[in-house]
Formats: sequence, C-alpha cells, structure tokens
Amino acid sequence: MTDYKDTFFELIRSNKEIMADLSTIRELHLPDWYIAAGYVRNYIWDSLHHYSTRTPLNDIDVIYYNTEEIDEEVEKKYDQQLQQLTGSTLWSVKNQARMHLNNGDQPYTSIEDAISHWPETVTAIGIRLEEDDSISLISPYGLEDLFEFRVRRSPLFIKEAYYQARVSKKNWKKLWPQLEIM
Repeated sequence: MTDYKDTFFELIRSNKEIMADLSTIRELHLPDWYIAAGYVRNYIWDSLHHYSTRTPLNDIDVIYYNTEEIDEEVEKKYDQQLQQLTGSTLWSVKNQARMHLNNGDQPYTSIEDAISHWPETVTAIGIRLEEDDSISLISPYGLEDLFEFRVRRSPLFIKEAYYQARVSKKNWKKLWPQLEIM
C-alpha cells in the first residue's frame, strides 16, 4: 500500500487559493472543522490529470462537529460570513452533529464518523489549517482510492441505488478520464 500523504500535502500547500480559503475558514473558529468533499477531491484529481485550472465547483463544503448547537440557522450564518469574507456564494457549511437526521443514520459520534457515512471513499476527505499553520487531514478510508483514481461506495453508505445515481449524474469519468467507477 502506498502512502500518498507527502504528495497530498505538497499539492495542498502549493495552491495559494486553497491555503487562503483554509486561513479564512480558520478565522471562524468552528469546532472540529474541515473543508471537505469535492473541494479537496476535485483539486487532487485536477492536479493528477495535469489540468492548468481547477474544474469549476458546485459548492465548497465546510463541515464541523458541535453537538451543543445543532440549529441549521447557525450554519447559514457561517455561510453568510464566508460569503462576505470571500465574495463567493459557493460556501455550504454543515454541522455533522445533526446530519444523521437528514441521512437516516444513528447519531454520528465524531466528524470522522460522520464523513465515513458519505457516499464515496474519495469524497470522505477533509483538510484543516491549524493555528500553527500545519495542515490536518481527515480521511477514514485513506488516500489510495483518491490517488489511484478509484471511485467506490463507502462501506458505511448503504444506499446502493443512490450511490449509482449520484456517480452517474456527476459525470466524473468525462471530467477525469483516468477514473475507474466501481
């Protein structure tokens, strides 16, 4: 098994836009936060496909975990703050402590537990800029699928038909031809 962490962190650190976004999110002081999903996954695939520009994003997923404050209105305030700070309307901030309600799962016990229930292993990934400017990575299924272009359903995501429809709708194979959809 190959450890892709060094390459991963080099790619992240080399992107000024990502580093600026991480710094901006850090200013919100969200509990146990990460920028996640397509924001990270797509950038890595773009880099590995040697694209000179990033594939356009549908949204920018920021996740955090706070069992003490699960009101969706709080998330919307964070969305607005990020929009004001960056001028982008793509921000989507979600408290993973309440997302089990949307997904029909048992309550998630942590941020890592929450993302381990996301549809694909390559989507269950997030990064955070720490106060000392180090970058933390959360990836319950590792980085192998991401770097080896494998799209497969996460073991804890049980909705096979939803997974199949999602992967088909996303049209990832057209955007990144090296992908293998499993």
